Amino acid sequence: MLIKAGFSRSIPKGEQIRTTRRRKGERGIWQRRFWEHLITDEDDLRRHVDYVHINPVKHGYAARTAEWPYSSIHRYIRRGEMTEDWAVAPEDDFRAGEG
Repeated sequence: MLIKAGFSRSIPKGEQIRTTRRRKGERGIWQRRFWEHLITDEDDLRRHVDYVHINPVKHGYAARTAEWPYSSIHRYIRRGEMTEDWAVAPEDDFRAGEG
């Protein structure tokens, strides 16, 4: 919460927000359904990292995870821990962060 609040105060205001957010003093940069989650083990961490990597594909910003230039997946690929075609095949069925 403190990190989020500090970051919000450090960037200029000006994003377009709805009246309901303005009334509640919310910024438009944060996802509304955000919840904090304590990582419980290595598998939980892996699922959340997978969630972050697949999000640009899920939301249509990239066709493949490796095409998103801002992703930490590039670090994993350089270290040989993931391949550039990670999660490309339609049969890839992994459970990431959300559920």
